[in-house]
Amino acid sequence: MKKIILLFTLCLCFANCKSSKGIVTKKNKTTHTAKHPRTTTSATSKTIENIIDYAKSFQGTRYKYGGTTKRGMDCSGLVVTAFQKEDILLPRTTADLSTRGDWVDVKEVLEGDLLFFATKKNSRRINHVAIVTKVRPGYVEFIHSTTSKGVITSTLSERYWYLAYVQARRIM
Repeated sequence: MKKIILLFTLCLCFANCKSSKGIVTKKNKTTHTAKHPRTTTSATSKTIENIIDYAKSFQGTRYKYGGTTKRGMDCSGLVVTAFQKEDILLPRTTADLSTRGDWVDVKEVLEGDLLFFATKKNSRRINHVAIVTKVRPGYVEFIHSTTSKGVITSTLSERYWYLAYVQARRIM
């Protein structure tokens, strides 16, 4: 009986010895902007300009699933080929590309950033990628390869692309 009372007393002591403050776990608010805005050196801006110019050289190329040449190009093929021209190796699929670089708020995108879209009806799964070619306040232009028109330039203000937009990422 003495052992039970002793055990009960110890349990009460341990239960009453906790801190008066409850355990608070503070969840750090993660910001979804790039850690550092791109510092544009002349080399960086020249590289970005070269990437965009090379991507534009494919304008009018027909769509071809898995294509990476003037004979046919898909959206991720355009991105990978344009960056590869400047010796920047990227993963080949849109899904893999969507996890590279830093997440950037759409209001802070710069030329050379990647835009990702979900174009399938009733789905938010990323399946399309584009390269930002021109930016002004409230205006974002991008180049991409569509199944219907091949490699074209579009704007984010177009209803279809605005509604399909999911995220932007900065590779450089």
